[in-house]
Parts: sequence; structure tokens; C-alpha cells
Amino acid sequence: MPNQQTRRPWPDTAVIRSAQAGDVASISVLIEGAHPHVRRFATSLCMSEQDAEDATQEALVILYRKIGTLRATGALASWMFTIVRNECVRRWTISRRHVLAEVTDLPLRTSSSAEEAALAEIEARQVSAAIARLPADQRQVLLLRDVHGYSGRSVARHLGLSLPAMKSRLHRARAALRAGLEEVA
Repeated sequence: MPNQQTRRPWPDTAVIRSAQAGDVASISVLIEGAHPHVRRFATSLCMSEQDAEDATQEALVILYRKIGTLRATGALASWMFTIVRNECVRRWTISRRHVLAEVTDLPLRTSSSAEEAALAEIEARQVSAAIARLPADQRQVLLLRDVHGYSGRSVARHLGLSLPAMKSRLHRARAALRAGLEEVA
């Protein structure tokens, strides 16, 4: 059964106007009323629960700081959803850069000699280059699922795909990566 808190309507126009005027009690009511809606949207859009929580908090902080800049009271939901979407995309972009950096610098196995270390570095470069040669859609799903370790459902949701479509794309990416690595071997 859905949480009753998420079924509450957005705060009404009077509360929004009072909050815009700087009324502290109205700002508090506005934030409490917006929280479940913002959280639900962040959960559906962000790649992880932690990112959703962080995006929710960031959106509510922006609401607190900038409610006076909202021009139309009816635009509150749209404004908040835009903030959350931008924050989720920002967090995903940072995560993606971090994963790409890890892939390019990650030795594939520990080495016990200088020769093994050199071979591991060459192998890591070959894997990185093969991943970089994948089409963007395949590279994206492969990195999110296999490198970053997100669940299949999370990856599918983030990419706007059905779970079977995500699995199919991941299968093609793995096959293309395997073929790319066999070419250099």
C-alpha cells in the first residue's frame, strides 16, 4: 500500500505566496508538503537511493533559498522537478566520469613482478580502448551495469528502457567488447 504521505497534494497557493513573502512557518509547511513529491520523483530518476536522497535534499535547500524567485505559484511542481532532474543528471555525470577514470587506471589483476605489472597495464589499456570503441548506447549500459554495478532495473529505469531492452543492449555490448578484445589478442 502506498505511503499516505505521498498522496498529499502540493501545498496550496496561499502557502506558496506566504513562503515567497518570507513567512518562516509557511516555508516550513511548503518544504514538508513538497518533500514526498520531490522524493518520489528523485527515486524514479536517480541511479541510486543515495543519489535520490541527496537530490531531494538539494532541491529542498534550493526551494528554501530561492522560493522568492518563483514567479508563478502554479509552477512550483515543474520548478522542483526540473531541479531534481538536473541534480540527478549532475550526479550521474560525476559518477560516470569517476567510473571512466577507474576503468582506464584499473589494473585487472595484482602483479608479483615488473613484467606482470606491465602486462596488466597493457591489458587494462586494451580493455579501456575496446570499451571506448563501443557505440555510446552500448558503452553506457555496460559501464553502468558491469563496471559501476547498478542493478538491471536501475540501469533500465535510468536509461528509459524496458528491462528486456536493457538486457538485450547489455548482451550486444558484452559481445562487441569480447569481439574487440579478441581482435587485439
